[in-house]
Amino acid sequence: MKTSDFDFFLPDELIARYPLSVRSASRLLHVDGQSGRFEDHLFTELADFFRPGDVLIFNDTRVINARLLGEKPSGGKVEALVERVLSEREALAFIRSSKSPKPGSVLRFANCLDVLVVDRQDDLFRLAFDPAHTVLEWLEQCGEVPLPPYLHRQAEVEDQSRYQTVYARDPGAVAAPTAGLHFDEAMLARLATQGVESAFVTLHVGAGTFQPVRVENVVEHRMHTERYVIPQATVAAVEAAKQRGGRVCAVGTTSLRALESAARDGSLLAGEGETDIFITPGYQFKVVERLFTNFHLARSTLLMLVSAFGGTELLREAYAHAVQSRYRFFSYGDAMLIERAQNERT
Repeated sequence: MKTSDFDFFLPDELIARYPLSVRSASRLLHVDGQSGRFEDHLFTELADFFRPGDVLIFNDTRVINARLLGEKPSGGKVEALVERVLSEREALAFIRSSKSPKPGSVLRFANCLDVLVVDRQDDLFRLAFDPAHTVLEWLEQCGEVPLPPYLHRQAEVEDQSRYQTVYARDPGAVAAPTAGLHFDEAMLARLATQGVESAFVTLHVGAGTFQPVRVENVVEHRMHTERYVIPQATVAAVEAAKQRGGRVCAVGTTSLRALESAARDGSLLAGEGETDIFITPGYQFKVVERLFTNFHLARSTLLMLVSAFGGTELLREAYAHAVQSRYRFFSYGDAMLIERAQNERT
């Protein structure tokens, strides 16, 4: 399997650099991996695809202001993207500057925060923050919303709310679980009214989600680890749905990865842990029957995941159709509802 197998041409103007004025105003491409067909719809029609007894699994992680802009002691510009908060005082971060900072050096961000470079761990730096506040408090005060690099713009006031799901509650992500950005309170209420249950997992999306696949042989790629939590209530909701014939729908690839990571032994287990699960075509899914997701970057691990879920050839055709039909792509773009391919069922 080659990385180039997951390439496609995307005109630059189809990248959604800003959100629509209304969360639920996006388009929806329904892709049926069992029949091999796809159809154009609107997100406002989403509830029509669900029946009483189904369950939606949402990722309730909350995006933190993980991007810090500042300067080194020499005066040179430096940018830090926090990958993970380790404790109330320390965090791991990617650093971008003309020269990598050395351990023991102090970086100043936003003219309000001094950070000590403790050491380097592969491509990440361990940073110690001023103990006057916790890392999360400093980020809230001095950081910026970490918009994806492909948007090619700085965060604006609107992004503080729109690059966040309406149900976000557990801070720790440095990228939004973007499939959830489409949902507003009205859609959640409509789904609940018609008997569709909701449950939650937490997976703190790391900056590694933006890292490109640099190898041509897919099996040589190594994923960054991310922390997840599966509550017992979510396990119970999934088990009850399956017993009554309901379908489990993951809202976003992050929810799916958390669920599948917690079911590697065949049964979904409550608890927390680290996952570097890399889902590619041929993977046997254990929990999820349906996937609600956005359109993903070419040659990305997420495109490989959705290809594994819906079928590689069908997803290739669906993406070509989306480009031709001028769907909006990536974080602030349109959405897909994918039915799991028959040949991927266990």
